[in-house]
Amino acid sequence: MKLKWETKLGIALICSTAIIYGLKFLIIGDEGGSNTLTYIFNAIGFLPINVLLVTVILNQLLAVRSKRERLQKMNMVIGLFFSEVGTLLLKHFSDADPNLDTLRGSLLIRESWSEMEFNRIRNELKGTRQTIVIERLDLVMLHGFLIQKRDFLLRLLENPVLLEHATFTETLRAVFHLSEELDSRGDLSGLPPADIAHLTNDIRRVYDMLTPEWVDYMQYLKSHYPYLFSLAMRKNPFDEHATTIIQE
Repeated sequence: MKLKWETKLGIALICSTAIIYGLKFLIIGDEGGSNTLTYIFNAIGFLPINVLLVTVILNQLLAVRSKRERLQKMNMVIGLFFSEVGTLLLKHFSDADPNLDTLRGSLLIRESWSEMEFNRIRNELKGTRQTIVIERLDLVMLHGFLIQKRDFLLRLLENPVLLEHATFTETLRAVFHLSEELDSRGDLSGLPPADIAHLTNDIRRVYDMLTPEWVDYMQYLKSHYPYLFSLAMRKNPFDEHATTIIQE
């Protein structure tokens, strides 16, 4: 097993301390020798431990804190995406999915869900390719919506915070590609069957990639921001009876 550089450095520093105190024992013995010599050996012997505490342990603590802050910022950006674009796209796509009923029950996320339920639906989605009947979609409306959000999508793609989230970045690219495909056609009515099939694949790609990202985001909200999770749960794009109004 390959050791991390922090582990190698820690072992080297501890060994250095052991060697220094071993030399101290050989040179001045148990009786201690002069106070000056004892002080020098103690100071030098503790130096590697001090480096270990400051360089390795403190660095790890700072790295964990930095990672937590980056994760928080990243999920804030992802939350903006779903508020502005993602949730509405999922709603339109799920309405055009003739096989949604096979997954709808699993996607009705509840407040009582544990990590096990989120993992189950995530694994279930990995083996499922969702379907789209493009005739059920209003392509003109979809085109207009994505063009309206194009600047917003571009800013998200340029956001360095998302560089560490490869799957979400790929999802953004798929959404932007769909926007370009729709924009490149002057008239979206009367398209030939081959072109309809091509657009269907582009839409299904976005649908397939966006759904697990939504599940991940919902799990994050449930763990960290219950009040945001409550609203997102009531706006569930896969729930045909979803309403933001709290019922008794």
